[in-house]
Amino acid sequence: MLIGRRSGVHYFNLVIWFAVRVPVTVRRPAQLVLGCIVLGLGIALLLQARLGADGYTMLVSGIVATSGVAFWIVNTTCGIVLVLLAMLRRHRPGLGTLVQPVVVGVTVSAIIDHLPAPDSIGWRSAQFVLGFFVLCLGVASYLAVDLGAGPAEGAALAFDPPLPFKWSYSIFQLVTTLAGWALGATLGIGTVIVILAIGPVTDRIIHWVTPPGVREVH
Repeated sequence: MLIGRRSGVHYFNLVIWFAVRVPVTVRRPAQLVLGCIVLGLGIALLLQARLGADGYTMLVSGIVATSGVAFWIVNTTCGIVLVLLAMLRRHRPGLGTLVQPVVVGVTVSAIIDHLPAPDSIGWRSAQFVLGFFVLCLGVASYLAVDLGAGPAEGAALAFDPPLPFKWSYSIFQLVTTLAGWALGATLGIGTVIVILAIGPVTDRIIHWVTPPGVREVH
């Protein structure tokens, strides 16, 4: 658990340093990559807590459980499919569309076995809460630089309008949760919490981490 807390503190320190010292032209791609790494950390924490994960992770995990293919390969493949679907809604891809699935997938695969997997429900719950907020912070951080959304977020943004992102993102989580569950992923109480809260929480954090002069993502 200390690993996650320290990572969160260091990340906030880096955000402050970026805001004060680093030009926006440098900060945007740096925050994009760093946000994706933090997102991967959040996903790994949720998976190790074993109380349920976000919908997109459930979809990928369900396919991994069924096929036996590596997480990062399935993550990248699903990402390509979702990007194509978003393009049908005229949502334009960007640098983040390419960077996010690769960096997140590699991060999860690289660190998940090095994170704690507690047995007691108390520690599992604490790790889930930490993982959830780390995940939301990672999503908000990479979206805030407006360099293109990853597959999951792009699919949600493709329906904004008519639906605000905070609601379209939650609906997307619900649909992918059901698909992942049907494929064998574990559905836990944590997944329900993610479905209900991830959209509004991420939308709120975006306001705090958007670099100066960058159009705020809604």
